[in-house]
Amino acid sequence: MTDTILITGATSGFGKASAELFARNGWRLILTGRRKDRLQEMRAQLGEKNVHVAVCDVRDRQQAEDMVAGIPEGFRDIGILLNNAGLALGLGPAHEADLDEWETMVDTNIKGLLYMTRLILPGMVAGKRGHVINIGSIAASWPYPGGNAYGATKAFVQQFSRNLRADLRGTGIRVTNIEPGLAESEFSVVRFGGDTAKAAKVYEGTQPLTPVDIAEIVYWTANRPAHVNINCVEVMPVCQSWDNLAVSRKL
Repeated sequence: MTDTILITGATSGFGKASAELFARNGWRLILTGRRKDRLQEMRAQLGEKNVHVAVCDVRDRQQAEDMVAGIPEGFRDIGILLNNAGLALGLGPAHEADLDEWETMVDTNIKGLLYMTRLILPGMVAGKRGHVINIGSIAASWPYPGGNAYGATKAFVQQFSRNLRADLRGTGIRVTNIEPGLAESEFSVVRFGGDTAKAAKVYEGTQPLTPVDIAEIVYWTANRPAHVNINCVEVMPVCQSWDNLAVSRKL
């Protein structure tokens, strides 16, 4: 199958692994991210003929609009939107959290996803085909200390995905929310402000999910028969499970 996929946050982690997998299978790619050098490297690596790259910070509505308006003619028939751009910042309790970090998570994980979805959906609906794949998180359903605003943004993604399914009934458009658990990428490095040693401790003694694991799930959901919609995939590494309900006995 030859089609076009637009991937946000394509320069690392799940986005990069997905780009590589779809490229190997003959798809055209629209890759966006904030790091121009990485985008150019990916275009050279994956094949300039079938790859269009565009620097875009999805938090900026005007940038998102300009990026979509600038997609070349040969790439405009988008079959999949992979809303991958997202991040977590900080792990402190809510009463000590940095409001700037909360705002960045809301702007990226919620508003950026909204902008891209609203900009791409009309073309899909007009063509009566398409698939919106959102990268959520198990944090949408399972809270943990320090997950405050991050988990809430992913709960938004979860519910927005469900509401999209309701709105798009009868259009032929599919919607999937993929919710990874512990996965090793740049996620924790970003969360801890570039502290690689602290990030490494998150995965110490574990065998976490990898970006390739998630890319393969993305590819599988995208390649089901047209009448099949995978609503949600919640995935954890075997080493991870739900915690016991915490009880404080200090009071």
